[in-house]
Amino acid sequence: MTKTAARLLVDCLVEQGATRAFTVPGESFLPVLDALSDCEAIQTVTCRQEGGVTFMACADGAMTGQPGIAFVTRGPGATNASIGVHVAMQDSQPMILFIGDVDRAMRDREGFQEVDFPAFFAPIAKWAARIDDASRIPEYIARAWSTAISGRPGPVVLALPEDMLHEDGIAAPVRPAVVKPAQAPCPDVMATMMQMIGDAAAPLAIVGGAGWNERTQHYFTEFAERIGIPVATAFRRQDSIPPSSAVYAGNLGYGPNPKLVQRVKEADLLLVVGARLGEATTDGYTLVTPDHPDQVLIHVHPDPSELGRVYRTDLPVCADMAEFAESAALWDDGDLIDFDCGAQAKQEWLEWHTPRTEPQYDLDLAMAMATCRQLLPADAIICNGAGNFAGWWHRYWPYAGYPSQLAPTAGAMGYGVPAAVAAALRHPDRCVVAAAGDGDFMMNAQELATAAQYGLDLLVILFDNSTYGTIRMHQEREYPGREASTHLANPDFARMAESYGGWGRRVATNTEFDAALEEAMGRKGIRLIHCITDIEQLSAGGATVSGLRSN
Repeated sequence: MTKTAARLLVDCLVEQGATRAFTVPGESFLPVLDALSDCEAIQTVTCRQEGGVTFMACADGAMTGQPGIAFVTRGPGATNASIGVHVAMQDSQPMILFIGDVDRAMRDREGFQEVDFPAFFAPIAKWAARIDDASRIPEYIARAWSTAISGRPGPVVLALPEDMLHEDGIAAPVRPAVVKPAQAPCPDVMATMMQMIGDAAAPLAIVGGAGWNERTQHYFTEFAERIGIPVATAFRRQDSIPPSSAVYAGNLGYGPNPKLVQRVKEADLLLVVGARLGEATTDGYTLVTPDHPDQVLIHVHPDPSELGRVYRTDLPVCADMAEFAESAALWDDGDLIDFDCGAQAKQEWLEWHTPRTEPQYDLDLAMAMATCRQLLPADAIICNGAGNFAGWWHRYWPYAGYPSQLAPTAGAMGYGVPAAVAAALRHPDRCVVAAAGDGDFMMNAQELATAAQYGLDLLVILFDNSTYGTIRMHQEREYPGREASTHLANPDFARMAESYGGWGRRVATNTEFDAALEEAMGRKGIRLIHCITDIEQLSAGGATVSGLRSN
């Protein structure tokens, strides 16, 4: 049977297993929107800005392990969407962005909204291309799907010329669904790794990242607990191991536990699984240096191009994360490895993770997190963008479920609300929280309209100190007492939530916060708690404006 190019494209996505697509509609891909409108297998979610579109696709890909699907128009739509492509690349999340493009006959004349998309996106995507021949749509879709999920997952960008989408009579058959290759580790390599770990005096594992999933979490936790090795999570990968694990040592990134930092420095062997050991995890490549003298590095990653790329690697292991974790958990060569440092590291994390009981501010955010731990489900999905506000969640929230942390390692602001929309759609049975700061929230607050349109249940907890807090912190460190360009004049965010048909409360004390959260948990739909906080309370690690100025 023949069909239109747009119908063929949608049928190819259905065959690959796509179930949801996020979009801001554009005239450049009207045939695709029409084909999606009567496709029961794929839900089309209409969003309010293309950055929100790609953030939702990023989050969806992170939750499913399959490419998040996004459709946007050319020019302004595509450039707005580029932030999500960058996040998907740095966060190793599978995504496919489709862009409606100018007609083929109009190319290279700088026509209306024309951009050379393969050139524009090439530096921040795994693959960027244009489909000029409608008969090759099945080939391009299958390759895009495979590229997005293979090795180190990441984004693919495909431009769709408008006139190509209107072509009819296309007879090309869809290609079968792509199955992600699951490469098992070599038994000889596993034996070498176990011997190296057994010879260590103070080993430490750093986990989370490319290809991590629930199966990986289960088996790696079993392996780590069996040998007693402390396990730290890479930046914003805190759901990679259950916090209940007897060997969980806490998280690396911004504002980590000083005792964990010291433990990493003193480790004579690092077992890094899934993580790239990026700038945030390694404190600017200083906590673990590329040459890491006096430390043995075993690096396990699904993409061979990541092994040895930045770090001198003593034992590179290229394998599927779940296959590696299961092999490690089931490994038994008769030699008993039993470290006691895992239990010690867990105790250090518990001390760091426990909020204070006496307030230091009218609305003490550490104590507010203690209330969250009492009233929110332990497996709540916490979604946040960038800013110092996130530090209180990273330090005090347990991230007990999987997935339970959707947060950009690329440090993009505005990710939390779109990610919460994607999470509420994918997991309607779970509590979803958009954790936000005032600056971060306003980057994509408009996606509350998307949540309202689709009747979603999500809770927004917004910390408002009327400033870009992270930048203010650096500013006070570099130019004490000289605030410049960081002050914010904010609206009443609680009333904003109400304008979207939701519920909102403005709170300025812990007593008010506790009452508001309890009421919010008894409601459905959009709920927003607007927390007025003191600028002096700059970070979860204890940084204050007065303290930075005095130094």
